[in-house]
Amino acid sequence: MSSIVPVQETTADFDASLAAMIDHTLLKPEATIDQIEQLCDEARQYRFASVCVNPCYVRTCVEHLRGTTSKVCTVVGFPLGASSSAAKAFEAEQAIQEGAREIDMVINVGMLKSGNHSFVEDEIRAVVTVAKRSAALTKVILETSLLTEDEKAKACQLAKQAGADFVKTSTGFGGGGATIEDVALMRRIVGPSMGVKASGGIRTYEEARAMIASGANRLGTSASVKIVAGQKGPAPSSP
Repeated sequence: MSSIVPVQETTADFDASLAAMIDHTLLKPEATIDQIEQLCDEARQYRFASVCVNPCYVRTCVEHLRGTTSKVCTVVGFPLGASSSAAKAFEAEQAIQEGAREIDMVINVGMLKSGNHSFVEDEIRAVVTVAKRSAALTKVILETSLLTEDEKAKACQLAKQAGADFVKTSTGFGGGGATIEDVALMRRIVGPSMGVKASGGIRTYEEARAMIASGANRLGTSASVKIVAGQKGPAPSSP
């Protein structure tokens, strides 16, 4: 494993204000410790809002990011959202004890689609309650590609009622990612008091800025360095 490196200044120009809105993400199951540590090194250099990693890497990232402004974000009930509510709450509690400051939880999509809204709200609240004890943030992943417009709106309402800090579009593993239409819908439903995180398929500076213009105030992406360095790509298009 690589050793912890001091904060470095990048020699290339980059968009610092955009970097401060990005969760620098590596959630692939085959990710190695070396790759996770590289993720942290990049977060130190570009001052990303957080690194978002699987729970087994929380301790590694906490140590590697000590002394920086970048937080450690982890995922709960990921990627299917079908684990029990108690398991999600326990997973969140353990991650927070190990140093995670942000929790991205996946809702139970099947329960939402079954109309069991009280179940979905209660499980979100269970994770939120654990997180708030330690002043950690909760972001609720809706997996928008699997939902109808009405289901997206209802999921946003449930997350807001349960006290979550953010709603988030996607896991990146559900067959679809963020769209500007979904981000705009989510912002419209939750209003100005909650965060909206766009995640899944954001790979260019133009796409990132389009998501922000549509209402996102946090982005999840693995292409973070390329994005903040302003490397140009095709303009985003509606699906």
